[in-house]
Parts: sequence; C-alpha cells; structure tokens
Amino acid sequence: MLLQNYLLDSAERYPDSPVLLYGGKTVSYRELISAACSVAKWLNDLDLERGFRGAILTEDPFEYFAAYFGTLMAGGVVVGLNTQTSRRALSYTINDSDASVLLANKKYSRVISASLEDVKGLKALAMSGKGPPDIMEKVPCEDFGSVLSGGFLPSDIRQAWRSPCELAQIIYTSGTTGSPKGVMLSHLALRANTRSIIEYLDISRNDRVMAVLPFFYSYGNSIMLTHVAAGASLSVNQNFMYPNVILEQMKEHEVTGLSGVPSTFSILLHRSAIRQYRFPSLRYVTQAGAPMSPIVAVELKKVFPDVKIFIMYGQTEASARLSYLPPEDIERKPGSVGIPIPGVELELLDQDGQLVPRGEKGEIVARGDNIMSGYWRRPDETDKVLRSTGLWTGDLAWQDKDGYFYIVSRKSDIIKSGSHRIGPQEIEDVIMEHPAVSEVAVIGIPDEILDEKIKACVVLKPRVQCTEKELRKHCRAILPAYKVPHVIEFHEELPRTSTGKIKRAALRQGG
Repeated sequence: MLLQNYLLDSAERYPDSPVLLYGGKTVSYRELISAACSVAKWLNDLDLERGFRGAILTEDPFEYFAAYFGTLMAGGVVVGLNTQTSRRALSYTINDSDASVLLANKKYSRVISASLEDVKGLKALAMSGKGPPDIMEKVPCEDFGSVLSGGFLPSDIRQAWRSPCELAQIIYTSGTTGSPKGVMLSHLALRANTRSIIEYLDISRNDRVMAVLPFFYSYGNSIMLTHVAAGASLSVNQNFMYPNVILEQMKEHEVTGLSGVPSTFSILLHRSAIRQYRFPSLRYVTQAGAPMSPIVAVELKKVFPDVKIFIMYGQTEASARLSYLPPEDIERKPGSVGIPIPGVELELLDQDGQLVPRGEKGEIVARGDNIMSGYWRRPDETDKVLRSTGLWTGDLAWQDKDGYFYIVSRKSDIIKSGSHRIGPQEIEDVIMEHPAVSEVAVIGIPDEILDEKIKACVVLKPRVQCTEKELRKHCRAILPAYKVPHVIEFHEELPRTSTGKIKRAALRQGG
C-alpha cells in the first residue's frame, strides 16, 4: 500500500465528509481527491521520470494537500518547503533536492522570481494566479488554480507503479545549525508511523484535530497523514499571533484533538483566555517537538482535567514518532517521554554500542519500519547515524526501573563547564518551576576558566516581575552549585525556527 491510498480509500468511503475546515471554507474528500487527481494528471503530462521531486510552497491547506497526494499519485517524491523562506533558502532546497517541479501560492512570487536566478533543473511551475512575466520567461508556468480545478477522477489518471520501499518524501530538517539536511522517508516508513499513531491515539473518522503546525514539518505531516488515513477532519489555523482566534475556532468546529509544540501550550496557558473556554468535544492533546516541562504538563492538566494528554518524543529521521507517555502516567512519571510507540524498539547505548544499565545515561538508539532511508545525497552523514544497531538519535536519556525514558539533552547541547558535563533540561525544568517564568532555554557560553558558563535565557509571564537575584536563589535551593546558571538574561521572546524549536545557536551568538 502507498500513501496516496489513504486519500483514495477515504474519498471512496466518505466522499461527502469534510477533510479540511479553514478560513470559512469546508473541503470534502470528494473535492480533495478531484483536485489531487488533477494535479497528478498535469504532472503526468509533463512526462517526468519516476521518482521526480515535486516541491510545494504554500500555506493554503487545500493547495498543499492536493499537491502532496497528486505528486505521489504521479510517482513523484514530495518536498514540502518551509514557508518562512528567502531567496537563498528556497534556491538551496530546490537545488539540493533537484526538484523538477514547483507548486506554489502566488504570495511567494517575488522570492520565487529571485530564486530562479540560482535554481537549476526546474522544468515546470504551477502558481495560483497568473504567473508574473519575469517568472514565465525563466520556466514554464501554469495557473495552479486551473490545475486544481481540472475535475479529474482516479479513473482518469495513470498512477505510476512504486514499491512501498521506495522514497515518498524528503523532509528538510529545520537547520538550527548548519545547512538543512533532507531526510528520506519511504512509503513504508511513513505508513508504519501513521499506523502506530492511529493505534495509540485511537483516531477514527469521527475525530477533528485542530491543526496549528505547518504541514511541511514532520509533526504536521504526521497529523495530516493520520487524519486522512482515518477519514477524519482537520480544522486548520497556523497563525498563532492571535491565540484566542484559535480557541474560538476550536469551539466552533467542536475539535476532538489538539496538537502542538511546547511554545504552543506556553502561549495558550499564558497569553490567551483559555481558562474561560470549555471544549466538551476535546478528548486528547498531543505534544512533541521538544521536551515539555513537568510544571507545564501539570498546568495543562488543570486546564484540561478530562482530556487525555499525550507527551511524545520523536525525530524527523523516524517519520516523526518514537515514544509516548500514556496519559494515565503524566503525574506518576513527571518529565518522562514514556515508552516506545507500537512497532518501535528503543535502547540506550554507550559510545561503544554497549547497553547501559537502568538509571544511567546513554544515547537513544531506535529500530523500526518507521526509520528513514538516510539523508538525501549525504552518505557520510547517513553512516554516522544509521548503523547496524539502529538509528543513533543524538539524544541522551536514562530509563527508570519500569522502562520509561527521560531525555537529558541533545549531545550537541551538553554544556562543558569545568570538569562537569551538564544537560540543560534539568536546569530548565527547575527554572520553569518558578511561578514568574513562562519559557526558558539554558545554553553554554564561552568562558576562559570553565570552558563554558551556564546561561539561562528567560521569558517571564505577562505583567509579572522577577529579578535575576530571585531566580538564582530559586535555583540554589534545588540544584547543586555547579548547575546554577552563572548568567540569567531576560528576553521578550526566544528565537525559534518556523517549526517552533528554540534556536540555541542564535542565543549563543547573542540573538
């Protein structure tokens, strides 16, 4: 079975059910399959090679979904592009993936036009609205709206044969350090991840998730696939500048699920009127993307006392998900990322590949059908993380006596202070316990004597005051002296990637 069969099957079973609700629009499965087939027909007519890369640049969920599944139907490989882009970033990704086609929204026409000066190999472009003359001079340009409205059905198109083991998608890492790498995910890997998530979240056609994460992002991609596979619906609003608007949409659309990263819930808890709302249909909340502070998890549980809260851990290299904390364990196992998802095995190994005892720190190594095929055209970097023992995640953790995992840090985030090797997560969790703190990131900064000093970058809750002295006193009462931050710096907000991850490198550089 291939990923496009999720849409084909759901459209056949539930043609008139809504798949997308956004911006006052409702899109049915019947409408989406027609648009996807029309995209596939246009791509087939271009006579591209099997396995061509089809890049997608749009914030419109109907355009994105249709382009995504249409590309797969035509035998292509999807490359979702970050919508917070620039000339350099866009041309890099198109060139690195060797994309043959680009399907884009007209709002990106200026950056596309500039990027085409640097891009090689692009054979065709579909852009909503009439393409600007300067673009049409460089590459053949079709009206994306006309492509979507072709009115074709599955019986009208030729679907290229692909093996489930073949590549379905390249997802580029967020690039917090260095150039983004293309993570290669097969149909098999994404199917395994989708099947497992549907199982432990118990997603059915009756579910409607509030989708606030971008679909080019691994987490957002898994939300799209799981809900389309189940014949469910997605209520989409990815503008978090006005969180109360999100809450109103959740109430209006009677959503049953909400998925976010830590910053999503920090904003909702401290910068919205969420405590004034009731969501009787909401049955689950999921969180991933970075560790969630136990104090935030407890606060979230108070806001949603009757809702199942799933704290999850994963990587793009694992098609998204590796572990989850069962909701009933959220108070019993504070700070844990739980147990492996169905179909995944996790071990903690030392640098020599030997199992570490329970309670001791090791690197998480994962095995399962959901693991990536490798990094696109980067065999040396692939060999560093894909070994005979599995996927070496770069995440350091320990296991308790019940087998539950606790993330310590990324190997690259370890702070080397004097003779100590310090993971920032414990310090962040302690600082988050202070009632004035909304968010925090702990990093190492250069020091002539210690090698690195500990620096805490803190965001306070709105209209709340707190001094550096107060926070340091709080830390001294809980942490050993060598883990107390040497520097505490207050920020209005923390720099983040478009997918919500904190840019620690930018903080180290004073950003």
